[in-house]
Amino acid sequence: MQKFIVDCWNAVMDHRFNPLSSIPDLAVRHMIMQLLAWMWCIIFALYVGSWVAFGVSAVLHLLLIVGICVTVATFKTAKNVRFTGGLGRGPGGEHE
Repeated sequence: MQKFIVDCWNAVMDHRFNPLSSIPDLAVRHMIMQLLAWMWCIIFALYVGSWVAFGVSAVLHLLLIVGICVTVATFKTAKNVRFTGGLGRGPGGEHE
């Protein structure tokens, strides 16, 4: 039963196993998954008849997405930027 649940989850939620895996660009797959997530948030809010539920869900999803994007951007910047140390001082100890 546990394997069945994991397989069902992966078939929908994991971009490596769901039908979106045929899209070669990871960013495009991610965007489509985000659009689907927003769509389901709206459907759920309308189903329960509450715009408040949608508003809370939308804000929380937006915060989560922004947090992930900032983290990824920070990690990519850290890979590409050469940190020399010294808190911005030049080789002679003076500011550049």
